[in-house]
Amino acid sequence: MNTPLETAAPDAVAKGLRRVVIDPVSRVEGHGKVTILLDAQRRVQQVRLHIVEFRGFEKFIEGRPYWEVPVMVQRLCGICPVSHHLAASKAMDLIVGAAPVTPSANKIRRLMHYGQILQSHALHFFHLSSPDLLFGFDSEVNRRNIVGVVQAHPEIATKGVMLRKFGQEVIRVTAGKRVHGTGSVPGGINKHVSQEDRAMLQRDVAQMTLWAQDALTIVKQLHAQNPALYDSFGSFRSNMLSLVRADGAMDLYDGVIRARDGAGHIILDGASDQSYLDLIEESVKPWTYMKFPFLKSLGPELGWYRVGPLARMQNCDFIPSPLAEAERREFIAWGKGEPVRATLAYHWARMIEMLHSVEVIKDLLDDPDILSGDLMASGPRRHSGVGVIEAPRGTLIHHYEVGDDDLVTRCNLIVSTTHNNQAMNESVRSVAREYLDGRELTEGLLNHIEVAIRAYDPCLSCATHALGQMPLDVSLVGPDGELIDRVIKSQSGDLQRDLTSATSL
Repeated sequence: MNTPLETAAPDAVAKGLRRVVIDPVSRVEGHGKVTILLDAQRRVQQVRLHIVEFRGFEKFIEGRPYWEVPVMVQRLCGICPVSHHLAASKAMDLIVGAAPVTPSANKIRRLMHYGQILQSHALHFFHLSSPDLLFGFDSEVNRRNIVGVVQAHPEIATKGVMLRKFGQEVIRVTAGKRVHGTGSVPGGINKHVSQEDRAMLQRDVAQMTLWAQDALTIVKQLHAQNPALYDSFGSFRSNMLSLVRADGAMDLYDGVIRARDGAGHIILDGASDQSYLDLIEESVKPWTYMKFPFLKSLGPELGWYRVGPLARMQNCDFIPSPLAEAERREFIAWGKGEPVRATLAYHWARMIEMLHSVEVIKDLLDDPDILSGDLMASGPRRHSGVGVIEAPRGTLIHHYEVGDDDLVTRCNLIVSTTHNNQAMNESVRSVAREYLDGRELTEGLLNHIEVAIRAYDPCLSCATHALGQMPLDVSLVGPDGELIDRVIKSQSGDLQRDLTSATSL
């Protein structure tokens, strides 16, 4: 259970505001907090999502041999390691001159990737979000967890566990391990799928299809039972960005970059992933370690966008699997001619992608290329490569430069949650103003803020890196809760002792 902390920041005190802190945000991967500034009438004046952990992968990848990178970058995350594994591999394919990889390597990687999409979507929906959706945002906090779901809805919980298990087995079969495998290497893949493993997965795939459809039924029923909530909660106009196949189809492994505006009109299409730096820029703000990407053509105020299932569902022209495409059409029809903008619709779109993943896995298991054929390709060496993939949470970009000595000289990562940074902040502001403004705060009301963040399925530990010096705010607190000392290190590296705030928390 989160206990909101009310403190008085020095600048807030000067304006007569009080600060409410949700720290940490629960049921997400990584660590973040939300601060809310309220005036004397409890009116919301400011809401911010802060990412308070720092990870330096972009720096300590430098100087490593390029062939180590696809395995190393997986340690960014224990939830979506396959996405980093494959994005790095795709970038290194270019560096070793192996793009495109062989048909066998391409299909085995795709099988691995769609297993990752399946297991991650199942984990997020059933384990992390279903307690809010099934019991209500204001329900008893000791019930609002996966144990509560198991007790009240054992059938739903079992299906969630088994769907995730199946996805993890697909990953094990293709990558060697369920977490942090080594299957994908620069230039291809290191092993075929065995006949026995294929048969094992084929035995269960029909059941997984039915259970994925059952998950979709749950989400659609929730929307139908309370359309006022599901259509308005955290709803706002935004641009959308994702990869699509050259013919406009959804493709979660490869494609070209497409973006739409808040009305659903295409503003960018057919762009090569290798030219992402010409399209996207990142801004930095002093109150978070996570950067704010935006489309250069629109600028930072208008150019921010959403990524992930909600964007992908509406950015593509069709899904190339029949069951998921029928569901996509129903989802689009829900918007009645307008893009579906509500934050909670991420869950609906996510379950459509889970069904699509099962369909793709079924087709790939029937493909003889996963059992035999060349695994590696090669060609002229290059010094730079960009790998882009649609991770479960959205578009993931890995960019590397490698010297003649085979050592990485530069690494740049823009992960899915970073792309969604501004959108998540917009969501928490929208929800705070609708549900918290002028009211006595309760744990249930504050959980509305967390529900909005969880809908994006953020991976906060993947998304953090800093520009220049890393600011720090260190407080020394006594056993009685009294703040004894506080030292602040600014972006420029200057140290300042703040004794004025040494009061009881």
